This record gives sequence, C-alpha cells and structure tokens, in this order.
Amino acid sequence: MKYYARRIAFYAFTLWATISLNFLIPRLMPGDPADIMLAKMARNGEVAPGVEKTIRLLLGADTDQSMWDQYVAYWGNILRGDLGVSVTKFPTPVTELIGAALPWSIGLLGLATIISFVLGVGIGAIVGWRRGTWVDHLIPASTLLQSLPYFWVALVLVYVMSVNNSWFPRIGGYDVFTFDGPELTWAFVGSVVYHGFLPALVVVISSFGGWLLGMRNMMVSTLSEDYVTTAEAKGLRTSRIFMTYAVRNAALPSIAGFGIALAFVVAGAIIMEQVFSYPGLGKLMITAVQGNDFALMQGLFLVITITVLVATFLMDVVYGFIDPRTRSNG
Repeated sequence: MKYYARRIAFYAFTLWATISLNFLIPRLMPGDPADIMLAKMARNGEVAPGVEKTIRLLLGADTDQSMWDQYVAYWGNILRGDLGVSVTKFPTPVTELIGAALPWSIGLLGLATIISFVLGVGIGAIVGWRRGTWVDHLIPASTLLQSLPYFWVALVLVYVMSVNNSWFPRIGGYDVFTFDGPELTWAFVGSVVYHGFLPALVVVISSFGGWLLGMRNMMVSTLSEDYVTTAEAKGLRTSRIFMTYAVRNAALPSIAGFGIALAFVVAGAIIMEQVFSYPGLGKLMITAVQGNDFALMQGLFLVITITVLVATFLMDVVYGFIDPRTRSNG
C-alpha cells in the first residue's frame, strides 16, 4: 500500500509542476505573446472583447490581475476544459482541434506500437532461446533498421510504394474525394486502413528492432539463472520452461518500456505525420509552431504530458502486480 501511495504522491506533484510550467512558460518569453495572437486573429476580422480578455488572461498580459490571480484563473480554465482559442484555426477552440486529431494519433501510432512490441518481443524471445544459432543473424539486420531515421524510411517507402508503383496513397488519413469527413461505415474504415498502412509500416520498421534486441538480451540473461537450471534438471517440458520460467521473467523490463512507449504515442511521430500529411497531433504541433499559435502549443503540451503521466502511472500499478519485488523495494 505504501508503494502505491508514494507513486500517487509523485505523479500528483509532477502533474502540478507540469501545469505550473505550462502557465509560466508564455509569461517568461520575450515580447508579448498575447499581442502576437491578437494581431493574427485581427486579420480574420474584429476580435471580440471577450476573446481578447480570454487570450490576455491565458498568456498573462492582463495587467489588472496579479500573477497569483492569473494562476488561479488558469487552473479554473483547465478544470472547465477551456484551453483557449486557436489563432491558426480561428475561432476554433483548442480543445476541439486536439479532440479531432487525438483519435488519429492514438489509432495509427497505438496500433503500430502494439504490433511492433509483439513482433519484437516474440522474435526476441525465440532468438534468445536459440542463441548461438543462425537466428542470431537477425540482430544486425533489426539493429540497422532501428538506426534509420523515421523520415528517411518514410521517404523511401513513399518513393517505392506510392510514387513508382502507386500501391498506397502518399498523404492524408482517408480519401477526401469520396468522404466529406469521418463517418461510421466500413467503407470509411477501409479507407483509413489503406491510408494508414504506410505510416504504420514506418513505425514498425523503425522500432521493432529495439524490442527484439532488448528481449533477446534479457532471455540470455534469464536462461543463466538458477531457477531455469533447476527447472531443466527436474525434467520439465521445454515449452513450459520457455514460457513460464524464461519468457515470463525476461519480458518484465520490456513490459515497463512498452508502457512508456505507449504513453508517448499521444505525442505522435511528428516527422512521420508531416511526411504523410497525416491528421494527427504531430502535424497539429507543427502547424501550431509555424503559426506561433501559443494557445494551441500550450494545449498540446498539456494533453501530451498529462497522457504520459497517466499511462506511466497505470503501468506502475500493473507492474506492481506483475512483479511483487517492485512493491517491496518501492
């Protein structure tokens, strides 16, 4: 119980620090971010007084309030789900933009990360079990693929599978000429899968080698443990030794790493999404940076960090159940 209490306290403090930094960063920037945002918004028409007041409160340009009052107001806005108004997509609220992009990043990168993890850990377990045989030759090839930059792999796949052969589309999350927007139909789902195949393949190619190498090394280390030797001496079935004694223990570090990797899915593979013009959070982040959209950048930073903290906390809880030694040492 003390283990979980300490973890909850740690993540609660980290969440407070994250939100506080998100409040302070715009106020520490040179110049006046609020004036920049209001000038951009004025290009699209007159800015309503209420919107101007919200922007100045959000970015700390309201001289009528003390820093503490601004801080309290900022917390109130967050608790109400008010992250401000986007400049680049004025007058769309930031929460609406993030809500529209979030499912694309989670769907594509989440599924690709899971596939990469299952392939890497599964193949790594086999390679570690059969160490010293021909399967060890998979390690250099997978390590090479892992060292390749995301954008380079993406550009090669686009050139081979889209430009030269037209097997898969180059950009977008679905066929915009057939569908006006997302809809719950099998035809739309098929279009999403078709457009998401190449981006997902980039993630799998560039990441499964790390899981494979880590699992292989843990398997080799686990197979030298006394409990594995004892199980072999008892004459237990090879399959039972492999699954129950070797894989189960060797996979623990990979499971912890998988939780962190899955948490960062929300951040999106920014370069990959830019190459494929995929409508996820990564592309939205680039749009915010290019347009000096401070409210959108703040909202994205907040959503990403909170998601990472929540996912990491859940993995800590799961890991505590899987490995009791964590609770006793934590």
